Amino acid sequence: METMHELIPFAKEMLSQKPNRKMVKLYMLGSVLAFFGVVIGLVETVCSPFTSPERLEEERRAAPTQEQREQQQENLILEKSKKATLLQRSLVTRQHAS
Repeated sequence: METMHELIPFAKEMLSQKPNRKMVKLYMLGSVLAFFGVVIGLVETVCSPFTSPERLEEERRAAPTQEQREQQQENLILEKSKKATLLQRSLVTRQHAS
């Protein structure tokens, strides 16, 4: 409701300045997009309690568990450390060879 009180004086001020056509089109486009965003948000909020439990279970299965994430992070850290040591050794060899 507070936004409507701000919007009406803004519209009056905009009309008193006689904006060019492009600005009016731009404001109208923004207003329409904002309106559609609000409508989509309301529809999503209203319909979200009615999602099927099977779909929620599938999403839970698809998402990796905390243990799997930790294991993946540990594996990634180990792989990076191995690559770093190999790179350091090759640099040392090059320095001595020159």
